[in-house]
Amino acid sequence: MIEKLKAWWKFDAQAEQESADNPLTPLTNEQRRDALPLLTMAFGWGFLITGLMVGGALGAGVNFWPDLIYVSFLGNTANFVIGALVGYIGYKTACNSGLLYKFVYGQIGAYFPVLFLALVLICWQGIVVGAFGFAWAQDFDSTTFYAVAVFAGILFTWTTYYGVRGLELVSTPSVVILVLVGVYAAYTQISQAGGLQEFLALSETTAASNPISKMDAINIVIGSWIVGAIVMPEYTRFAKKAWVAIAIPFIVMIIAQWFLQIIGSAGGIVSGQFDFTTYMRLQGVFIAGLGLIGMSMALWTTGDANLYLPVIQTSSVLRRPQKVMTVICGVLGTVVGLVIYQHFIQFINSLAVLLPPLIGPVIAHFYIVKKRNFNVDKLDDQPKWNIAALLAYLVGASSKWWLVQNLLVSSLAGLLVSIIAYLVIYYAISAMGMNGEEADLAE
Repeated sequence: MIEKLKAWWKFDAQAEQESADNPLTPLTNEQRRDALPLLTMAFGWGFLITGLMVGGALGAGVNFWPDLIYVSFLGNTANFVIGALVGYIGYKTACNSGLLYKFVYGQIGAYFPVLFLALVLICWQGIVVGAFGFAWAQDFDSTTFYAVAVFAGILFTWTTYYGVRGLELVSTPSVVILVLVGVYAAYTQISQAGGLQEFLALSETTAASNPISKMDAINIVIGSWIVGAIVMPEYTRFAKKAWVAIAIPFIVMIIAQWFLQIIGSAGGIVSGQFDFTTYMRLQGVFIAGLGLIGMSMALWTTGDANLYLPVIQTSSVLRRPQKVMTVICGVLGTVVGLVIYQHFIQFINSLAVLLPPLIGPVIAHFYIVKKRNFNVDKLDDQPKWNIAALLAYLVGASSKWWLVQNLLVSSLAGLLVSIIAYLVIYYAISAMGMNGEEADLAE
């Protein structure tokens, strides 16, 4: 038994590199995948119930027409642009995020963004686990909630352990069911309000009683999927064509999330609450049952996608087998899920501030400093640290507290500040001759 555990724990670099997911090196042409499986996975990943929850939160504090419509669109468009910029880098280099950070933060410096993102993604996994439990239990204090949440954590870990490719079969039916039930629920909610005109009037009243500023609303939308935008390379690196790398964030942000947020907002307007599963249970036994099945399948695919991401990142940096990291991240995500789901809105508000500056130096370095060219052949020759990237992140992440308020939403402000700060610091250090090693190696 001990020998089996040692063998399981032992890191085999060649085996990991030859695996379909290969977290250690840029992908070979043979390891890239066709467009259809990637786009199918994008639909399964994007149609996450948290989009309905964000919509519900917006509906409880933002006037539906026209404010909520364009606020949601602007926030998701911002995430799409970020996801497309970062996703293209993944496609161009065939590198996952953990490898890309080595180009920008350095061999050792990359530990910071990778481990930080892994922690965030484990928390996201916890959100999905908690959502799965609450969808069936509707009570955080019940034994059913804990039992179902733990079951979900085990299910997600098990399916990710043996590979996420099979979940392409689950993605399509889950999306279809969730879309149909969501549209039906929104229709019934408008009907319950007395029709469209009465619904819009109710929206004004609801928003006036608990107003959310447009800036805060956009920040909530961006925060809800900014982590997905940042980790796009985990999926786009598999793309054989550039258009697929752009289509993936478009499907996730514009098609899936914008749609779900609009649908979810109807429930928030009628009830003043954000949780969509509560509304679903009020729509009759058949619709409630079908909705729970659809949401459970959608949560399953998203749970696996969320677990897959920190596994790939931590495996590449910590040099541990993917299966080992799957178990570790799965257990941590399950434990976190028992408590964090109740604090969903606070969680994504924090993400909106802390995460965008993480990717700013990557965008600046690839598109401006290196003119869209990372030499993957010199990936292992990068210096240990790039102080410019670390300082730029700190400047960007702190901008919420020193930048002029209401100039930009805090998430976008942090991203832009980190990009500008990186370029200023990088070129200043290079001019002083302190960063010459990096400049030579990254050519």
